[in-house]
Amino acid sequence: MAALVLGRRMDVLAWNSLAAVLICDFGALPRRERNIVRLTFLDESTRSLYPEWDRAAANGAALLRSAAGRWPDDPELEALVGELSVKSNEFVRAWAHHEVSEKMYGTKRIHHPQVGGLTLLYETLTLPDEPEQQLATYTAQADTESQTALDLLASLAAQHQSASAHEPDASGFDVGTHHALGPQ
Repeated sequence: MAALVLGRRMDVLAWNSLAAVLICDFGALPRRERNIVRLTFLDESTRSLYPEWDRAAANGAALLRSAAGRWPDDPELEALVGELSVKSNEFVRAWAHHEVSEKMYGTKRIHHPQVGGLTLLYETLTLPDEPEQQLATYTAQADTESQTALDLLASLAAQHQSASAHEPDASGFDVGTHHALGPQ
């Protein structure tokens, strides 16, 4: 199972090795760039993962708008929305729809450059002791081509992890130079 811990602005706070192989090598990014919405709109390799990119982009903007409603005085959120507004016309259009959303569960299609198409189930859980953080998991239905592809990626992740300078902590999450807990 691929797993991420996300902050209130969709910042990636922690990840396991499968999430790094599935989505992107978060450890190779500066902390400020470890943001799912930012990657969706501004990173071409992340953008190419989503065959339904328009849907992913609209969901990302709606998640940020929800966060803006809950934390209207968050300067980092304001800076992120500003950066995306300047650098992405698609973000400006999605933001202008004024959609608000909470990411809870569903199906996500990914086209991975190494294993091809995957249909994954995702579930997002708010952490009881850290209400500004969410655990997002990605799994595939058993006995499907997506499960076979995810298993292959897990094998690649294990190989990458053994060669990586970033070793996961005891939880199996790689937190790079950023702590998994605390307000974000």
